[in-house]
Amino acid sequence: MLKILLIHGPNLNLLGKREPEHYGTMTLEDINAKMTRIAAENNVELRVFQSNSEGALIDAIQDAAKWASGIVINPGAYGHYSYALRDALAAVNLPTIETHMSNIHAREEFRRATVISPVVLGCITGLGRRSYECSLRALIDILQDNQ
Repeated sequence: MLKILLIHGPNLNLLGKREPEHYGTMTLEDINAKMTRIAAENNVELRVFQSNSEGALIDAIQDAAKWASGIVINPGAYGHYSYALRDALAAVNLPTIETHMSNIHAREEFRRATVISPVVLGCITGLGRRSYECSLRALIDILQDNQ
């Protein structure tokens, strides 16, 4: 059975309230429920983790090396500058898809690049909650191809 870690970074616990013009009105719980359904439909075990702490996210990534087949990560703002998060993903070497709900390329200059992207399989951005869905479906498909 495939096992995937879904990581939500800082401030994503505020979804539904935080800048709905960029992130929509779905809550994190709504997104997690949808992702859990997609995983179950594909016979995938999904574990979900959210933290506002960079260190906790790194610990979750390192722990995933012991059990996960891959990672879907929305690093939030850490994606733009956290070399520690980037290094953790590179170190565990698990197939990873980076996701962002808003179109980072159409926002402030500092959001337009990520330090995470060079060490992941791909990045899906700008599709709102669908960014998560596309990321999970893509990772499942990639992992199944590699079995």
